[in-house]
Formats: sequence, C-alpha cells, structure tokens
Amino acid sequence: MKRYLAVFLGILTAIGGFVDIGDLVTNAQVGARFGMSLAWVVPVGVLGICVFAEMAGRVAAVSHRPVFDLVRERLGPRVGFLNLAGSLAVTFLTFVAEIGGVALALQLVTSVHHVAWVPCVALLVGLVLWRAKFSAMENILGLLGLALVVFGIALWQLGPDWSGLAREAFTAAKPAGEQWTTYAYFAVALFGAAMTPYEVFFFSSGGVEERWTAKDIGVMRANVLIGFPLGGMLSLAIAGCAAVVFGPLGISVETLGQVGLPVAVALGKVGLAVVVVGFVAATFGAACETGLSVGYALAQYFGFQWGKYVRAREAAAFHVVLVAAVLLAAGILMTAVDPILVTEFSVVFSAVALPLTYFPILVVANDPQYLGRHVNGHVANVLGVGYLVLVGVASLAAIPLMIVTRMGQA
Repeated sequence: MKRYLAVFLGILTAIGGFVDIGDLVTNAQVGARFGMSLAWVVPVGVLGICVFAEMAGRVAAVSHRPVFDLVRERLGPRVGFLNLAGSLAVTFLTFVAEIGGVALALQLVTSVHHVAWVPCVALLVGLVLWRAKFSAMENILGLLGLALVVFGIALWQLGPDWSGLAREAFTAAKPAGEQWTTYAYFAVALFGAAMTPYEVFFFSSGGVEERWTAKDIGVMRANVLIGFPLGGMLSLAIAGCAAVVFGPLGISVETLGQVGLPVAVALGKVGLAVVVVGFVAATFGAACETGLSVGYALAQYFGFQWGKYVRAREAAAFHVVLVAAVLLAAGILMTAVDPILVTEFSVVFSAVALPLTYFPILVVANDPQYLGRHVNGHVANVLGVGYLVLVGVASLAAIPLMIVTRMGQA
C-alpha cells in the first residue's frame, strides 16, 4: 500500500510541478498568437523530458549517485565543467525568473509592485531551502500546484470550437500573418520550456535524497511516464485558454495577470483566486527546485557534501551556495528587471544548453560500470539519440532565431 501511495503522490507532484513560470508564460504567449498551431511541440518536449528523466532516475536508483556526480567521473573534469557551466547558467537564470514569478503572483493579489515583494519572497525561499525537508518541499508545493488544473476547467467552460482547435493542432497551420522564422522561434522556446535542464538534475538528485534503490525503478517510471504527460496536458490547456480568449481579439500576452485572465473570464472571482494560488505554488515550487539544482550542480561537481537528507551543518558549503544564489537572484530582481523578460531569455537559453545537459546523461545511462543490467535498452537509445539530434538542431537555431525575430517581435 505504501508503494502505491508513493506512485500516486509522485504522479500528482509531477503534474503540479511540471508547469513553472516558463511554461505559464510561453504557452500563453503561443496560444494567444498562434492558436493551437504549435501544440505539437508540447508532446514532443514532454516525450523528450520523459526519456531523459527516466534515464537520470534509473541512474540514481541503481548507482545511488546523481547524474552530475557521475558525469565528471565518466567524462572527465573538462567535459564535466563545460556541462556544469552551461547547465548552471541556465538554471540560475531560471531561478531568477521563478522568484520574480512568485513576486508577480503576489502583485496580482495585493497590487503592490513586484519589486517590493522580492525581498520577502527571497527570504522565504531561503528559509525553505535551508530548513524544509526534501519530501515535504516537493510534495506540498507540487500538490498545491495542482490548482492550475483550473485552466482545464476554464477551457471547458469557455465552450470553444473543439473541432477548430483540434484542426489547428493536428495540421500545425501557421497563421497567415506570421513569418516562418517567428513560428520557428516560438517552437524552440516552447521546446526549451518543456525540456528545461534543471528538471533532470533535480529529478536525479531527488532520487538520491529519497534513497531510491533498484526496487524503486517502477515507482520512478510511473512518476515520469504518467505525471509529465499529464503536466503537458495542463500546458496545452493554458495555451487553449489563451487561444480562445485572446486569439480572436489579436491581444498578445505580456504579463502574468494576462495569463490568468481567461480563467477569470470563464469562472469569475473564484476561478481567479484558485489560479493565483496555482501561480504562487508553481513558481515557488520551481524556485525551490532550481535553487536546489544550483547547489546540487556545484556540490556534485566539486565533490563536497550536499543534500537535504543530512543536517545543514554537515553540508555547510552546499547550504552556503543556496543562500548565495538566493541573495544574488534577489539582487538582480531588485534592479527592476522584468521577470517576464528574464523568463523569455531563460527558455531560449535553455534550448541552447540542451545538448550539454542530455548527451552526458545518455553516456552514463549506457555504462554497465554504473548500471549493470539496468543500462539503456534499444528503445531508450533510439529515442535518446533521436532527441540528441533534435536538441542539437534547437540549440543551433535558438540564438539566430532570437536575433532575427527580435525575440519574437518581428
């Protein structure tokens, strides 16, 4: 019974934790501007994150060591450092965006400017990272993030032309007034939002935190293969709501308040209250995950004690890194930089860093020294290599498309 409860709780956490500030903003922007014509990117991205999260989780369960720890050992310090630099830069940028996202959500409730909320949010994030147990942090915030299911209810209540939405989704027809370069730019951004690098490192390190063994591989796979796809359906609901409400009016999404507006249109004040709870939980949970991922990456590469499964004084350097990351992120946000702009940069540069993240995972997952009989099978390798080609294309295209389209403004 305990094992089934772990599966159920893990799936719910994966659904609630899949959507962060990048998914919220990018899916809403794409829905408002392109309708459902880019919906195909979401399942492609979800399958990709499932493929590599399963590998990372299997590595942690069998070797009892996180992926980043093994990457340096298996590929050497130089390749490991390149992997560290690329992934860490994107993860920290995402961390800044998530803290800013919490502040924006609180601004919706209080009408107090988000910059004034940044010190409070940063303090609370720092306290949670320092004091909270890993399981409590992951499960409570993940479950609260399920409030975002209200987007699915809102889409149903809006009563859209379902056949029209399905036709857009399956034909992937670019709107007549848009350029192919802009279409491609948002496709890459949506792909980067679905396959954010920190997710696999957090998932792998979380497996060690929760002391997974080879017996837990089934539980891990259920969490990945059910939770992430259902989270992807939530992303499609966000895009669908934006497409129905904003698309016919030609309105673009530029603020977090606009992301939640379709829910208010469909469900009134109650719906708006629920979606704000979802915003706070999703962004705060992602802030904790990305903050931990910064500490995990540095600690695992340089070899000092890390994790929430030991007391803070036993992992002092790890916790100092967490506090330093919170202070630096808060300092950046206090300059009044727009968190939505930071989010847009983070999802694009996430696409740039994807090969640095996923190639080492594929290498380690094929090493019998670490996994024994649990190394990748034929299907996992075919999917892994296929996605490496895909992320390579996305990585090469991301910066040129960002420049040519002026971040989607062209």
